[in-house]
Amino acid sequence: MKCFITGATGFIGNNLAKKLLADGNKVHILARSQNGGELFEDDNVTVFFGDLQNTEMIIKAMQGCDVVYHLAAYANIWSKDKTLAFKTNVKGTQNILEAAIKNGVKKMVFTSSAATLPPSKEKEEVDESYPLPTTYLTDYETTKREAEQLCTDYCRKGLDVVIVNPPRVFGPGLLSKSNSVTIMIKNYVKGTWRIIPADGSQIGNYVYIDDVIQGHILAMQRGIPGEKYILGGTNISYNEFFNTLAQVSGKKRFMLNFPFSLMMFISKFELFTAENFGKKPLITPPWVTRYLQHRPLSSKKAMNELLYTITPLREAMEKTIEWLKINN
Repeated sequence: MKCFITGATGFIGNNLAKKLLADGNKVHILARSQNGGELFEDDNVTVFFGDLQNTEMIIKAMQGCDVVYHLAAYANIWSKDKTLAFKTNVKGTQNILEAAIKNGVKKMVFTSSAATLPPSKEKEEVDESYPLPTTYLTDYETTKREAEQLCTDYCRKGLDVVIVNPPRVFGPGLLSKSNSVTIMIKNYVKGTWRIIPADGSQIGNYVYIDDVIQGHILAMQRGIPGEKYILGGTNISYNEFFNTLAQVSGKKRFMLNFPFSLMMFISKFELFTAENFGKKPLITPPWVTRYLQHRPLSSKKAMNELLYTITPLREAMEKTIEWLKINN
């Protein structure tokens, strides 16, 4: 099979491309730069240089492809150009959908985010049936949701599109901003990460990269067009996460709880500096609010319909730490 992929130079996309190649597929990649490493050197990879606004290149790159995996996105927490998130995540997705229609693609998997789902008020697991928020905290969430709606619209036009929603993904792979959990694990093991947000009780969902990759492939094989699937892992609080990490790594670190009020003060100062002096902020107020919400998820739909499986958190951490020892 011939597969078209966007975002192959990112954490999830890079791992997905390698898995597809290992399974005997040919891969077409749309990339903005030549920073693809060994992936670009594979004989079964054809690289087309362009971005999500280059409609002619997208159509050319997708020619002859059977399926499309669209993972490229703008996920920065702040940008001087306030239109970038919309241009990339919404208009860029529309350009991919249009090219897929024109090229007669059989099926497309769109990688959205669990960020489009609502937080949990009672710490109960949120699934795909929950009512979606009417407004979002960040441009990333807003534009990802708009892109989901586009995919639904194009399903009505006859294009088979399946949406997947991964949460906090970690594991072996590129140590980029989309792999921030692995960077946090790396720094904890080194002794340079000592912070727990607020009182540490906030629940998030953490999933191993191999599960997410397999979930993408299963969504392509078995996903129902027009449906969305949460590709999640383990629901766990910050406190439980770091306690488990301490046990797995054998390193018990003294951790400092960072009060919400202090996090918010720092984020407001960071945002002020960004808006007035152009210095990229480490965090902004909307993202502080997001990180302190409860976000437990249910992946039962993916498990039942896609036969999706979840690697236990402890095992996933062990594999990640072993990989870090060898590669970093």
